[in-house]
Amino acid sequence: MIRVENLYKTFVMGEVQVHALRGVSFEIADGEFVGIMGKSGSGKSTLLRQLGLIDEPTKGEIFYDDKPTHELSLRERSHFRLTYLGYIFQEFALIPELTALENVMLPGMMKGEKREDYERRATELLEIVDLGDRIHHRPKQLSGGQQQRVAIARSLINTPKVLFADEPTASLDSTSSKIVMETFQKLNKELKQTIILVTHEPDDERYLHKTLWMKDGKLIHHKTAI
Repeated sequence: MIRVENLYKTFVMGEVQVHALRGVSFEIADGEFVGIMGKSGSGKSTLLRQLGLIDEPTKGEIFYDDKPTHELSLRERSHFRLTYLGYIFQEFALIPELTALENVMLPGMMKGEKREDYERRATELLEIVDLGDRIHHRPKQLSGGQQQRVAIARSLINTPKVLFADEPTASLDSTSSKIVMETFQKLNKELKQTIILVTHEPDDERYLHKTLWMKDGKLIHHKTAI
């Protein structure tokens, strides 16, 4: 479970202070598929960065299974991100010289596992996201939607407890977006994967268990699917 208590994030730009998060609190249970929504500048991506331990809050606390994250050292935070969290970005962030399989294998290599173990896992994940016939293709040989599914498989290679996605369909057409969202839904249902994503598409709500609506750095509405 993730528990967020009274979270604040303030950016100082010269003499100007930007209050990106202002007293945000909520809980997310294991296995939930949660969306963070709101207009541009509402604090969505800032909140995701705090949850993913990419950045640190100005005030407040984030708990993972009742363990406060502020107690983690820089090294412990880095290890926690690599071991327990997975990340998917809007721009895919694939290495063009590598095949789909090699791109997915990379985080496993960083973790120091045996090659046969993470290569087998990478192959299985590409099959799960319906790219089993594209494992030896390079990014330029794949569509935008296929590249994003490679990125999803890569994010799962270390079996993360929580998967984060920052507007993963923003640069995709409607057909590819639908396929990517259905892939997330499949991972959530079949693998019981906890997923937290930022999206600006109201239609995406139909895939979610819970929606957190943000405005001006505050959580203004909390909606749970019926």
